[in-house]
Amino acid sequence: MNIINALLVSLFASFSTCLGCVFLFVKIKSQNINKFITFSLSFSIAIMIGISIFDLLPSSIFIIINRYKIWSILLFSLLFLCSYYLIKYISNLLSKYENNLYKLGILSMVVLIMHNLPEGVITFISSYKDLNLGIKMAVAIALHNFPEGIAIAVPIYYATKSRKKAFLNTFLSGFSEFIGAILSYLFLARFVSVITLSLILTGVAFLMITLSIEQMLPKVLSYKENKFMNLGFILGFIIILISIII
Repeated sequence: MNIINALLVSLFASFSTCLGCVFLFVKIKSQNINKFITFSLSFSIAIMIGISIFDLLPSSIFIIINRYKIWSILLFSLLFLCSYYLIKYISNLLSKYENNLYKLGILSMVVLIMHNLPEGVITFISSYKDLNLGIKMAVAIALHNFPEGIAIAVPIYYATKSRKKAFLNTFLSGFSEFIGAILSYLFLARFVSVITLSLILTGVAFLMITLSIEQMLPKVLSYKENKFMNLGFILGFIIILISIII
């Protein structure tokens, strides 16, 4: 029964990403589209940087430092460089797409899949050991999965005008979290150590920070809608604070 409950909790956290698609059904006037995209991307940037700085890195860095001591500096440097060049590499692979918004949406999906897989492992293990803790964690995850869904759905929709493409890509990202939970149940929980998970989460944090600053922020600034950019940042960090309190 614990296994079923843990999988259900993971499923809830997983599909909360798809809630980011609700904005696809909001009718936006043509003159307000740039403002809406600016707000949506700024909101997502705040969430991704906030998760990385206040959640993923604090929970992983001290474990790595405690294990590797002075060598952890080299590890962090390597992880950051790998993250930076991986974003560059994926971006170059997507260069065939002339529409920068579409490219940004696909890039966000790839990075968030990398984030959601280990998150699914953690959610499943936590829920299996303590269901109440798992539920609290799933609610906190759902709060930030929603804007992560926006980071995928909004750029892809406004680039392609296809709700189907936007939803499918968002669904893929969210479902990867449930895949992480299933893999954890099948075999990962027995083989993945705390230190391995910490290294993965640190790498994912660097990926999300790099994606936000290197790819998403320049796009936001190009619209020159500062008021909506600031509003998105503020609301995003409020959501992060709420998820931390929970």
